[in-house]
Amino acid sequence: MIRFITQALVTMAGLWLSAKVVPGVDFTNNGSLIAAAIILGVVNAVVRPIMVVLTLPFTVLTFGLFLLVVNAAMIGLTSLFLDGFAVHGLWAGIGAAIVTGVVSWIAGAFIGGGEEPRRD
Repeated sequence: MIRFITQALVTMAGLWLSAKVVPGVDFTNNGSLIAAAIILGVVNAVVRPIMVVLTLPFTVLTFGLFLLVVNAAMIGLTSLFLDGFAVHGLWAGIGAAIVTGVVSWIAGAFIGGGEEPRRD
């Protein structure tokens, strides 16, 4: 549960930063931002693995760059579920995916992977 909350907070920070620096990404209030982070977490847990498998040939052909499109689609799908969060276009979605991914990567470096300590 703590891991889900931490991931939701990191995602929320990434979406907030995306709205500040990427044209075409907007949210109406903090409640929408919180809801978007939670919905994006659920979408990434349920829909994204299916999309990654279905688009595997494109991902291989583009040396993994197509995953940006998949991530942008997940952010776009989240905006379809939520009125207070809007992503206007593919490029805005790709920008949001990049910003959110970088924020998540930086947070992961500071927070750690949550590995269990070894018990020998």
